[in-house]
Amino acid sequence: MNQEILSSERPCTERAFTVLLSPTRRGARLARLLTVAHLGAWGLPSESAAHIVAELAANASVHGRVQGRDFQLALAVSGQTLRIEVTDTRGDSIPPGPGAVKAPEEDYAEHGRGLLIVEALADHWGVAPGPVPRKTVWAEIDLVR
Repeated sequence: MNQEILSSERPCTERAFTVLLSPTRRGARLARLLTVAHLGAWGLPSESAAHIVAELAANASVHGRVQGRDFQLALAVSGQTLRIEVTDTRGDSIPPGPGAVKAPEEDYAEHGRGLLIVEALADHWGVAPGPVPRKTVWAEIDLVR
């Protein structure tokens, strides 16, 4: 077997980043900017991850907002997978899971497409309830394609 082909895949080291952010538009924007900065520092592509984080953080700041409680952004690289997690404190408000997300009925609707974007860009994604009062919406991106 050709050894150069085997060694051309760059192994990813284990990396992680976690931060609490205010459930505001500013906090959602900061989540996206921090994602781009950390992935860039780690030498990883950030475009799809930035879009996913932007949508999940916006959802956390709009639908998962509880006054006085922050949402959490977590990024982790394990092997060849980037895992994105956004945790908010509205565990009673669970979004539809993979395959159950529907587009808004009106073509001109300004909201309702965020999880469709996540579904299109992520290789895997889902919703994990708990611990009470939290929920986590997560997405995974394969770094080797």
